[in-house]
Amino acid sequence: MKVELSLFGAFRSHDPGARVQLELPDGALVADLRRALDRHARAHWPEYRPELLGASAFASETTVLRDAEPVPVGVPMAVLPPVSGG
Repeated sequence: MKVELSLFGAFRSHDPGARVQLELPDGALVADLRRALDRHARAHWPEYRPELLGASAFASETTVLRDAEPVPVGVPMAVLPPVSGG
């Protein structure tokens, strides 16, 4: 299945459109999506920091999803890095 992934925060700077499309097997979990994004990032983003992805969350349009949950079919997803303010 194809997953459209919107990039936010520090990830936005890696892609001009702030989106990537990743291919996952049917029934993939969010952990699979995280690994697919890591592979994509290592191949395409010279300034990529894997530790940021490890601390980031994935969300559908309505819900933050944990790694053990299935990726919803046909639903746009987002990767949300941690934020801080002051």
